[in-house]
Amino acid sequence: MWIEWTEAEDTEGRGRVREALVATGARFFELPRGLCIVERAAPWMESLAQIRGVRAVTALRTPYKLAARTVRPEGTTVRIGEVVVGGRELVVTAGPCSVETPEQMREAAASVRSSGARLLRAGAYKPRTSPWAFQGLGAQGLEILYAAGQASGLPTVTEVMSVEDVERVAEHADVLQVGARNAQNFPLLTALGKIDRPVLLKRGPAMTLDELLLAADYVLAGGNPRVMLCERGLRSWDPATRNLLDLAAVAALKARTHLPVWVDPSHGVGRRELVAPLARAAVAVGADGLLIEVHPRPEASWTDADQALGLEGFAALMRGLSLDCALHGRALSTAAVRDEGDLEHQRRRIDALDAALVRLLAARVEIGQAVGVGKRHLGHPIHAPERERAVLGHVERAARGLADPTAIVRAFEAVIRETRGAQEA
Repeated sequence: MWIEWTEAEDTEGRGRVREALVATGARFFELPRGLCIVERAAPWMESLAQIRGVRAVTALRTPYKLAARTVRPEGTTVRIGEVVVGGRELVVTAGPCSVETPEQMREAAASVRSSGARLLRAGAYKPRTSPWAFQGLGAQGLEILYAAGQASGLPTVTEVMSVEDVERVAEHADVLQVGARNAQNFPLLTALGKIDRPVLLKRGPAMTLDELLLAADYVLAGGNPRVMLCERGLRSWDPATRNLLDLAAVAALKARTHLPVWVDPSHGVGRRELVAPLARAAVAVGADGLLIEVHPRPEASWTDADQALGLEGFAALMRGLSLDCALHGRALSTAAVRDEGDLEHQRRRIDALDAALVRLLAARVEIGQAVGVGKRHLGHPIHAPERERAVLGHVERAARGLADPTAIVRAFEAVIRETRGAQEA
């Protein structure tokens, strides 16, 4: 059950609610906007809505409680240094599957940063199906990853596999990842609820969405609100791809939970040539972030060589993502320009958007010309001021909240003027 406070704080009223719940043995958690009752909720508690300071009392009919969107309908954003996940901007994390050498990590980190990645990922501890496969460099790998992150200025993401390693990994990484194999390692999830680090929780290969959100509740119940979810594919009978990447789950999770949702297309399909199209599809279904495996020399990667992008392949993907985000009313998160590499990255993004704008404008002009033919056939005037005003009104509404909406409207005035000229020609 969810008890939502009014905007005006009422200390006395809130105190009466807490006392009533404590007296009946109900277990509840205090959140920014109210109380979430997770045990011993009862129908009589709906009457608490009559107490001053309570806006509403809502029954939570899902097995997960703290992760439910009802308790935070506006959504949660997670800050990682200067990076914000869960807002309007898409955040990209990139890097090798495994930490191999200091040189490999320095090269990968510098390159993905220059292409626009906001976080650096790599595994120091590697859970492997085969006991004979490379298991990661462990503590040495953490040191290498930390140094690469410091040198590139990118926050780091790496996996933690056991309760015993939580403290050590938290000292070296900015985000602790729970891999698919540990998504229901409840002692580990409980321990991660007690640390001051964001947690990236991957969906297990056979987990339902309810089970994933209940796993998130373990971390949230420990007091750590900075939880993010990740879709990385389910086990499938079809060997065409490594896993079955469930993009429908992303849209479903956005409706069910307030937590940010990432997509890992690299593990999701396990094939390099499919990573880019599925990354772009993830933008369309509302993903807040992407995890992309990138290696300076993919063919020489110690792990998952078939799914890693090369440095140029990743740069090309990032240029495409700029357009995809714009088409869906979003933006690709990018760091402030600090050096020549950042400046060149921003120029490449502008070039990619300009090329897309040319194609879109050409399509608009073509449609305008067809409309002009139709107007002449119907005997309508080419110039329709009311329609033009309506179009500009739509543009103005769409531009609200964006950077410099007035400039956007002025640009569309020129587009409309030139389209009218094409109709008259």
